[in-house]
Amino acid sequence: MPAKKVIEIVLDVETTGLDYTKEKMIEFAALRLENGKIRGEYQTLINPEQHIRKSSMAVHGITEDMVKDAPTEAEAMPGILNFIGDYPIVAHNAIFDYSFINEAAKRTRGRGITNPMIDSQQMFREVYPDLESCGLEALMKKFHVTFEERHRAMADTKGLAESYPELKKLYKKKYAWQMKQIENVEYLFERFLRIQGAVSTMQAELQDLKSIFKLYFEQGGTPITSPTGETLIYQHKQGFNYDFSLIKDTLEEIGALEKAVKVNSGFIDRLVNGRGLDEETRDKLRNARIEISTTKNIQILKPDKKF
Repeated sequence: MPAKKVIEIVLDVETTGLDYTKEKMIEFAALRLENGKIRGEYQTLINPEQHIRKSSMAVHGITEDMVKDAPTEAEAMPGILNFIGDYPIVAHNAIFDYSFINEAAKRTRGRGITNPMIDSQQMFREVYPDLESCGLEALMKKFHVTFEERHRAMADTKGLAESYPELKKLYKKKYAWQMKQIENVEYLFERFLRIQGAVSTMQAELQDLKSIFKLYFEQGGTPITSPTGETLIYQHKQGFNYDFSLIKDTLEEIGALEKAVKVNSGFIDRLVNGRGLDEETRDKLRNARIEISTTKNIQILKPDKKF
């Protein structure tokens, strides 16, 4: 019996900015995978009929002049929707690309898309949880895929399309192994707690040794080099806390405010979802959103905590 044909659409979009509720696509590229093999492609520039942010232009290099004669969103979307059909969409940080296509579909045909969404970034993180980066660059490097051009829609799509089939194989193998372990989940939870306890003990031991090393250097000790080449040294520097109200204007004047201050997104989300603000203020905060992401975590409650 011939193998069932599995069709997936690997895609990438470039945009005027990050907020899918306000910004628009300026480039779309997709490859049709049939059982992991490229069997079709579609790409187009799109005239967003609005300004392209400089911060986005610095990433993808697409200027307003490059898209001025391109199809508008209304003209481009029928071809895009026809190519993706109702097949699963594969993208790296898929919720970003999906959200832009979905909003464009709503604007141009009155309803969003319902394609299944496959996030290769999440898959990559699951298969290689030890890697420092789970970006597309790291994925391509892991599977020895190289392209000279990056951050244009088709270049990134091809990089993902070349990497995805191998990633999918590993992910499916890991998923199958995990499914087999579900019947052992109570035992595995006990095992997890033992490992967690051992890790906590080891971390405490490491901290204890570091305290001795610190005393060694404070007593005049000199750097120590191990037979394998690692060197133990002692560094210390002063740090200061600042009164934000006194430096805010200065930071703004020198263009350093955004870099110096990191927004506590979790706190802002709680404000938006809470009951302490009026609807107008809530809307102002919602309108400042520039990116959407999803996180999935497990949590272990201590015996004295309730669900």
